[in-house]
Amino acid sequence: QLHIVESGGGLVHTGGSLRLSCATSGFTFDGGYAIGWFRQAPGKDREGVSCISGRDSPSHYAASEYAGPVKGRFAMSRDNANNTVYLQMNSLKPEDTAVYYCAVDMRPFPDVCTLTKGHYDFWGQGTQVTVSS
Repeated sequence: QLHIVESGGGLVHTGGSLRLSCATSGFTFDGGYAIGWFRQAPGKDREGVSCISGRDSPSHYAASEYAGPVKGRFAMSRDNANNTVYLQMNSLKPEDTAVYYCAVDMRPFPDVCTLTKGHYDFWGQGTQVTVSS
């Protein structure tokens, strides 16, 4: 059974940094499946933050996508040896406050990823990120 566990959230001041981790198990992590980070603020819909494609090798780096509000501030990476993806968040703003979720897209498209939440099949429980002004 596929398991997803997010960690690394917390309370930071504006301009601070956090690194979120998404530890997975129960599936072939390097089997070409995209992984995404999403967030949901109180009273708002869950939105895509970033994603990374499934194919990642020394000769073919994984592709990644970022939502406009986080471009240039967030960076996503995957560690195939540890079945984990990371989201490095820098220059955090109060509007980044939300519960952050990691999800796995089981479609067999190893070279692309999407920020559309409906394409993701498995979700973690989320980790809270709070940015104070």
